[in-house]
Amino acid sequence: MAHPFPFSAIVGQDEMKLALLIAAVDSSIGGVLVFGDRGTGKSTAVRALAALLPQMHVVVGCRYGCDPNATTLCEDCRSRQAQGALKSKLAAVPVVDMPLGATEDRVVGALDLERALSRGEKAFEPGLLARAHRGFLYIDEVNLLEDHLVDLLIDVAASGENVVEREGLSVRHPARFVLVGSGNPEEGELRPQLLDRFGLSVEVKTPQDLASRVQVVRRRDEFERDPVGFSKKWSREEGRQRRHILAARERLASITVPDATLERAAQLCMRLGTDGLRAELTLIRAARSLASLDGDLTVGDSHLRRVAPSALRHRLRRDPLDESGSTLRVERALVDEFGP
Repeated sequence: MAHPFPFSAIVGQDEMKLALLIAAVDSSIGGVLVFGDRGTGKSTAVRALAALLPQMHVVVGCRYGCDPNATTLCEDCRSRQAQGALKSKLAAVPVVDMPLGATEDRVVGALDLERALSRGEKAFEPGLLARAHRGFLYIDEVNLLEDHLVDLLIDVAASGENVVEREGLSVRHPARFVLVGSGNPEEGELRPQLLDRFGLSVEVKTPQDLASRVQVVRRRDEFERDPVGFSKKWSREEGRQRRHILAARERLASITVPDATLERAAQLCMRLGTDGLRAELTLIRAARSLASLDGDLTVGDSHLRRVAPSALRHRLRRDPLDESGSTLRVERALVDEFGP
């Protein structure tokens, strides 16, 4: 779509929008999982955020969209760099859809058959992971993804690099992206190994009040009838939001996390019985990103409270003696830890 729906014009779904903004400020948080009803704006929000973000510098002619100022480059860019300075240009932040039925070759890349047959040369044809580098990899119905693709994504998400060794090819290239998955929990659960790789998890629901539903329909209808005019109408607010994200990114490195806040985060995770330390790390990173968005220079209890449900609800063990949902368990733990 030439004109994605403006991010600022999305009605409600505040938790989802905040989680996406947090991930846009600090991509190391690990992506966002969005579970909920169909038709609640999940894919619309992802594409809207990517269009909202400022363009990025990429190396001219690079098939992987390498950052000319990055320390980690693909082999081609390293070769060019040895011969002189890399030329760069501005490009839009990519949003790549990964279909459920995608083959492994399409995801990681494979031998370029056309070039092999016509010229007798072995060349690599980049896959979806290469296209998503420095952008967003969006998987709808992620809970229905095949196991071998889940394993592949876990490896790449952990290393930030895609390695392909097959058919006489040996290629490795950077593949760092914000992984965004969506789905309906009624259609199946996500494998714990992949679930743990998502930094934040949010729940979206169909609006239940009349005013919100009417506003959603009105804005969507107005956009579909005149995408250009609607986008122009929201351009000032989109520009303000873009500057807000840029300022938060620049401020992020200067945000401090006091020892007392670290202890609070650890105590909360211990109270909930989360496994490993990824929960604490994600909670602190998300709270720091939120503080940066808020313009605060120190992470405090208020930031932890706001991001805790998103950072922790998908990391809880099942409790056979507690039938309440994970969100309610996190909220109870927050009250016990911080007070009402």
